[in-house]
Amino acid sequence: MKLLILIFVSIFMNTASADSVPPPPIKIGMTAAFTGPTAELGLQMKLGIDIYFAKVNSTGGIEARPLKLIALDDQYEPRLAAPNMRQLIDEDRVLAIIGNVGTPTAIVTVPIANEKHVLIFGALSGAQVLRQTPPDRYVFNLRADYQEETAAMISGLLSLGIKPDEIAFFTQNDAYGDAGYNGAIKAINAAGYPIEELPHVRYSRNTLNVEEGLAELLELPTPPKAIIIVGVHAPAAKFIKLAKQEFPNTLFLNVSFVGSMQFAKELGPDGNGVIVTEVVPLMNKDLPAYREYQEDMKTYGPPNAQLGFISFEGFLVAKLFVIGLKAAAANHQLTREGIINTFENIKDVDIGIGVPVSFDKNNHQALHEVWPMIIENGQYVPLNWKTLKLKSP
Repeated sequence: MKLLILIFVSIFMNTASADSVPPPPIKIGMTAAFTGPTAELGLQMKLGIDIYFAKVNSTGGIEARPLKLIALDDQYEPRLAAPNMRQLIDEDRVLAIIGNVGTPTAIVTVPIANEKHVLIFGALSGAQVLRQTPPDRYVFNLRADYQEETAAMISGLLSLGIKPDEIAFFTQNDAYGDAGYNGAIKAINAAGYPIEELPHVRYSRNTLNVEEGLAELLELPTPPKAIIIVGVHAPAAKFIKLAKQEFPNTLFLNVSFVGSMQFAKELGPDGNGVIVTEVVPLMNKDLPAYREYQEDMKTYGPPNAQLGFISFEGFLVAKLFVIGLKAAAANHQLTREGIINTFENIKDVDIGIGVPVSFDKNNHQALHEVWPMIIENGQYVPLNWKTLKLKSP
């Protein structure tokens, strides 16, 4: 009798124990700069992803499994990003990678994703290494690319009567800077101007060494009417502050990766008239996605968190990613290969920005829109090229 009781107790305890074990989390990886000069970009991208994942988890996760973001710091350096990717894939066994930050790091992380057959989704970079033709099976993007951003700049400048040989470039001395510069040259050629090169000066990644580049531009026979900047907030802001003293009538334009909110803050009064191309729309209450982002930031974000373009992009990346994960789970395809098949069949999804997004086997980039902005009194407002007035020499 005692033996029988012990057997029943043992069965009951094992059953209760099994019932109490929570389902395993869905592990998602990320490698980005969380320390160092470019940390603001990584931290803001992660913030947007974190708040959306927190909301999903608060409502039961995906099929009762919570999302767990494992984010590793690479300081915006390829030598750290590569081992981070291998750790996330081989040791942490993540389902996918989301929101990686930067072009120089993408140069090393994309080959690893392809080698390991693991998805990289929604990286904060507009570089072509993430946008092969035909697309790499394991790479999907939300944002427009740098060629589209610089093409929008070139189109706008030409509409103002600025000639291609009146444009100069200040860029980061790596693949990120190359991507922006080459995209602009391609856009100029496409507009009917057969130009192979234009004045192009550089600064070293993760430094503020902008003076040498400015000195080279001062040697030009005539001041440039526009300078396109492909950099990050701190060196870009320092360059503009110095350059405005020498080129008071020049237009300064920056791609979205500059880190718009911190950039405007560092520029201060020198920001007036500076142009930034954005790859998400201006945050306003007319956008359902912005209202959702604003509310979720209040509910799930840290106290006094600031709203911004980068965290908004991270939020949108996470939202689209979760839509794909839920569709994959519903079809019993929540595997590394299954989510790829699912994303390639995402059609006309409304993520709340007024532009439907889709993917297929030949299209792994959801958005191609560019929203040009201009800084006025420290705030970003939509830019209308037709009403922009050039300063007289």
